[in-house]
Amino acid sequence: MIRLFAALPIPDDVADTLERRQSGLPGARWRARDQLHLTLAFYGEIEERRADDLAAELNRAAAGGPFDFTLRGVGAFGDSHRSHTLWAGVEANERLSVLAGRCRAAGERAGVVMERRDYRPHVTLAYLKPQTNPNRIGAWIVGHNLLHSPPIRARSFGLWSSVLTQDGSHYQLEQEYPL
Repeated sequence: MIRLFAALPIPDDVADTLERRQSGLPGARWRARDQLHLTLAFYGEIEERRADDLAAELNRAAAGGPFDFTLRGVGAFGDSHRSHTLWAGVEANERLSVLAGRCRAAGERAGVVMERRDYRPHVTLAYLKPQTNPNRIGAWIVGHNLLHSPPIRARSFGLWSSVLTQDGSHYQLEQEYPL
């Protein structure tokens, strides 16, 4: 079994900007620079044979050519009781939505059981410990919500594997797909 997802990389200059914002919140487990990406589709744990099928199907998703997207604002995911994830938002972008839909369809064609939630593009900045003070989370969001990146050129996306460890996730690019 292998844990896979499709994602767009974050260029170094934008990663620099995001890293500078990763402080000032006790209880946040900040994502390392090599963990910053924009997920297109999460496939989860799948068999090696199905992973080969998925890799082949993703070739069809790469149509359409390069495009630009922009990060804007920050926020948190969670429920009514607590926030668990801090993220950088992404401006609405039709080309990005189409690519994410194609990556999802590639998974379905390969026989991957896909999650049934709406696509909400974002870059995960931190995971929050349960005891993180909600007032501090709100203050961090207010203090960083003016985030606005320059346009980011998406020239390719990747199929990434993820290995969960005690130190967090470790990602490896398995295959790259030019747009």
